[in-house]
Amino acid sequence: MSTNHLQTKQPSANAAKPYKGMAMEGLVARWYTKIRKEDPGREQMIRHVRETLPAGGRILEIAPGPGYLAIELAKLGYTVVGLDISQTFVQIAQDKAREAGVTVEFRHGNASDMPFEAGTFDFIICVAAFKNFTKPVQAIQEIYRVLKPGGKALIADLRRDASPEEINAHIEELGLSPINAWITRLTFKHFLLKNAYSKADIRQLVSQTDFVTYDIREDPVGMEIWLEK
Repeated sequence: MSTNHLQTKQPSANAAKPYKGMAMEGLVARWYTKIRKEDPGREQMIRHVRETLPAGGRILEIAPGPGYLAIELAKLGYTVVGLDISQTFVQIAQDKAREAGVTVEFRHGNASDMPFEAGTFDFIICVAAFKNFTKPVQAIQEIYRVLKPGGKALIADLRRDASPEEINAHIEELGLSPINAWITRLTFKHFLLKNAYSKADIRQLVSQTDFVTYDIREDPVGMEIWLEK
């Protein structure tokens, strides 16, 4: 992991952006739950966690949605908490955890104002959601606050400069039905790419927080932002 020494700044109270996308409640949340049941990238996220944190560690997943990743991590012996702004997702995830026979604490809340004490978690993960946060700097600073000293966080999300060909290849890997693939392509084109960040954007956001150690790793359609407290 590379170390970037940056001037520590306080997050600006005005560092916010409007969310331009679909509200993930009700029917939209239930549709998303169906299309994300199989996710070829989930195994990679699980592998990252296992390589970083021994079983028994305490994990926070920010924006877990239906809870698929959080539930798999709980099966591996981690203590997992999920925090989501969608009431529908919280209920869906709680139901799915019960069905799977595992204990995961899914809570309703905002990433920019988390309902946790400082230094609570060993590892924090956020997949495919950070681009939609209305207060990204505050969210990163909150990640710093609730991490234990020496703790790590992983934000995995879309890159703004991902090409149409790379996006189409990614959607094909999801194995969606024709109608769901069509809806997903429209969502990428009209909402997701417009909200996504570039590598330079992420550097600028992190520079406004207390994190000084981070690494940004790019892949064909996205990037992984590794943060260490």
